Amino acid sequence: MTIPLAIIACLLWSTAFVGIKIGLRHSPPWFFAGTRFLLSGLILIPFSGGFRHLFSDLKHHYKTVLLVALLHTFLLYGFFYIGMTMVEGALAAIIVGASPLVSAVMAHIFMKSDRLTRIKVLSLMSGFSGVIIISLSRAPWSATGFRDTLGILLLLTGSTCAAGANIVVAKSNKSLPPLRLSSLQFTLGGSGLIILSLLTETWPSLPLPAEYWVTFSWLSIMSAIAMSIWFILLKRPGVKVSELNLWKFIMPVFGAILAWALLPDESPSVLPIAGMIIVAASILGFYRSAIDNKNN
Repeated sequence: MTIPLAIIACLLWSTAFVGIKIGLRHSPPWFFAGTRFLLSGLILIPFSGGFRHLFSDLKHHYKTVLLVALLHTFLLYGFFYIGMTMVEGALAAIIVGASPLVSAVMAHIFMKSDRLTRIKVLSLMSGFSGVIIISLSRAPWSATGFRDTLGILLLLTGSTCAAGANIVVAKSNKSLPPLRLSSLQFTLGGSGLIILSLLTETWPSLPLPAEYWVTFSWLSIMSAIAMSIWFILLKRPGVKVSELNLWKFIMPVFGAILAWALLPDESPSVLPIAGMIIVAASILGFYRSAIDNKNN
């Protein structure tokens, strides 16, 4: 069930790009992110054994919990939401689609059992060339293009933080249940983003429109489900960080299609689509290499 569950998690995440763009029309980025993930953490509490078990896990595994909360919620989404204010939803989906390549490099550096091969390196180089094509398509030398390029860099920085968090989870003590880890890191990371927002942003005035609350609710529930699935898979014996993250190639395709279909100010163009195809092809090549190595 590892592959079907990974696909389900990635399909759920694919909906985030449109939802975030809608929510950012009515809320500053860190306030939106912080309240969303705080609610995600609270949603998981009843399924995690309640507060008593959460406090016990936090006490015994505080280093892992705090590090994952820092990398996977506070830093990842701190960068991600600011980047989303600078680029189109479809473009963000394509750039985040390169995250499996970032995860592969990080896993090679920090995990002895998850090494790169020559074919994997070629796949990585091809994937990053796709990201470069997408970046150049935004004309970074122009004022608007520079903003897009900065947004792309912020999204890639967030992907690097997420890759680090994946490695921490994969190497963490198996006695820390994934659901409790998800609840704790969402609650702590979301609270940190709310504090950051309180210090730097002007909070939105109530009442907010219905589309905001629908989007906010969906994103909170979706994150709780998708991240819990992902942490469960990362802790499974024999599952490699680089190979699991390859299934995120689904995200740029469905994320971009949803953005082009649902956001009236976004439409496809040739170079971003070409970059998306190159990124997806490189990830598929990477995955094929991993399968061939297993069979040999």
